[in-house]
Formats: sequence, structure tokens, C-alpha cells
Amino acid sequence: MDVQRYLERRQLQNEQQPKYRELCMVCIQPKFSCYCEHIQKFDPHIDFVVLIHPIEVHRRIATGRMSHLTLQNSHLIMGQDYTESSEVNRLLEDPSRHCVMLYPGRTSRNLTPMNDQERTELFPHGKRLTIFVIDGTWATARRTVRQSKNLHAIPRICFAPEKPSTFRVRKQPHAACYSTIEAIHHTIELLGKSQGFDTASREHDKLLYVFDKMVERQLEFIKLSENKPGHLRYRRDRKKLASA
Repeated sequence: MDVQRYLERRQLQNEQQPKYRELCMVCIQPKFSCYCEHIQKFDPHIDFVVLIHPIEVHRRIATGRMSHLTLQNSHLIMGQDYTESSEVNRLLEDPSRHCVMLYPGRTSRNLTPMNDQERTELFPHGKRLTIFVIDGTWATARRTVRQSKNLHAIPRICFAPEKPSTFRVRKQPHAACYSTIEAIHHTIELLGKSQGFDTASREHDKLLYVFDKMVERQLEFIKLSENKPGHLRYRRDRKKLASA
């Protein structure tokens, strides 16, 4: 290959490379993977409070922020120990709210086997149902629950996943472990009707729509990366180094 052809090829490769430095300040994603165009806001008649771990804030694939951007009247609060969080405590102390936490455990009320009437009677009437959701790994979620003493007293709810997660671009501990956005969607599916939300409208599927678009785009990036010249060679070289 002569120098001119080499330079032309390098220029073409540079033009095709995503511009990592350009960041969308709404979804906090590089511009080339921004999903804002797919966000369709809706009101689920439930206020969700996403407690996002600092590690998740900087992840390329974090669905807690995605949920917050899609859900009207939601809150996104960063931290690990929320005991002294003024924003969290203000919500917990608001007499117009009934606060619960979506978190599995022995003391959690399983929504799945309940019928509509049982789910309606589970919460007091006349108060805005406010659900705290922890966005992080299982390890960081457990640490947050343990350290945040102000969350210890609120009731906990959970559900039994009916199908595997579709989070194909991030390794989950188990197929039934849902991403934050999938967990919120399923919670609305179970509790929406009891709070006056029309689940038959399928408006809450807007959560899965933007989630699926993000997953599809990430899979495209992975495929493009694997098709780049030198990708397989690099993997072979790593194996040689490991065995050396």
C-alpha cells in the first residue's frame, strides 16, 4: 500500500469513528449513542425515586437515568448512604405520600400472586404512592440499604419475574435479574391499575421502547467493533501473552 492510499484510509477510519468527547447533557451519553430522541414521557400515577449509585452515574449503560427521563414526577438522587439526604428525608416525611421500597427480601410483600383488589388494599387511599428504587449492582444496592437508616422503616415490595431480562449488553447475575427500567415497568404493570393508571393503554411500554432502542444500538456498536481490522488479531495476541 502506498503512502497516499494509507493516508486516505486513515482519514476514512477517523471520519467513521464515533466522537467520544461530544456528550449529551440530558442522558449523559456520547452524542453518537444519545437516546433522547426515543424518550416519550408519561405519568404512571406513581412517583418513582431512583437512588442511583455514583458508579452507575458514569456507566455507559445505566437505566436508572433513562427511567427518570421517561417518568413524569420522578426523582433521581445520587448517593450511597442516604441517611442524611435532605431530598430523601423530605420525601419520606411528606404526609401526602405513602413511601415503599422496591427491594426483594423475606420482609418484602410479593405483588405477583396478589389480585387487583389485594394490591389496591395494600396501600392507603388518598396518598401518592412513592416507590424508592435502588439503581446499582446487587452489591452496591445491599450496601445502600444497609447504610441508609432512614430507609429501614419503610415497607418493602417485590415481584417474581415472569420472563428473563432482555438486558443483553450487560451481564446480569441471573436471567431473572431485571435492569432498573425493566423492574419499574413491571411494577407499573402490577400496581398501575390500583393507582388509577390505565395499564391497558400500554403507555408504560414507553420505558421498554427506549430501553430496547438503547440495547439495539449498543449491540450494533459491539458488532462494528468486532468487525474492525485487527480486532481478532488483538484477541489472539492477548491469548498468546496470557499463555506466555
